[in-house]
Amino acid sequence: MNKIEDTQLSLKQILEFRMEKLNNIRKHGINPYPNKFDKKHKISEIISKPEKFKNIQTAGRIVSFRKMGKSCFMHIQEDVNKVQIYIKKDLLKDNLYDNLVRNLDIGDIVGVKGKLFHTKTNELSIRSTLIILLSKNLYPLPNIKEKDGKTFFAFEDKELRYRNRYIDLIVNPEVKDVFLKRSEVINQIRLFLNKNKFIEVETPILQPIYGGANARPFKTYHNSLDKELFLRIADELYLKRLIIGGFERVAVHLNQLLFYRLV
Repeated sequence: MNKIEDTQLSLKQILEFRMEKLNNIRKHGINPYPNKFDKKHKISEIISKPEKFKNIQTAGRIVSFRKMGKSCFMHIQEDVNKVQIYIKKDLLKDNLYDNLVRNLDIGDIVGVKGKLFHTKTNELSIRSTLIILLSKNLYPLPNIKEKDGKTFFAFEDKELRYRNRYIDLIVNPEVKDVFLKRSEVINQIRLFLNKNKFIEVETPILQPIYGGANARPFKTYHNSLDKELFLRIADELYLKRLIIGGFERVAVHLNQLLFYRLV
């Protein structure tokens, strides 16, 4: 059996094992995909000012999990911030540890309630008195390891990252900063254009005439209109029509970052 078949078989086994856990959770009357959870505290706030909080109620994705018989430690992640959760069987309601905690995996999203404390290694942690499964994850995440601030087996392959952007955002949370900065740049450009009396407009995605570039156009056929159409390359023709029609300053939807002005 070749390496590819081994990988596929391994993934199949993982999925079957996690489906079995999902069925066990449901069998004990626990909803693995509830509609609502009241998240009262952000992990970033808990980490920055722990002295302000006594009773914690927060949520996040499990990114590490260490089981030790009747207790366990896990880290849950929110954006780029993580906090450790300590769970002990005796601190939870009857059978919750056996029915739920033993069926959790890395990638699951959970809500927790508890109080803050510091471990023997002085790590800020939440001693959980209640844990709620918010979403069961069936597909395994890349096996990322961290020790002493260093990352091992990082998810760095560009082809895999760009084809699976959601995984990239989960295991490389610093990537989210690029999205946030891009959004802020577009918002600032929009504020500048609004301040200077530009009108933001939307233009057709499918056009009867393509123009504005030398790229080979993508063609399609509109059955209802009985017409051949082209995927737009540039928006300038429609913006120029608006200028002719009397709008002095126009800007297309800012993902395109194209604008025209008459005066």
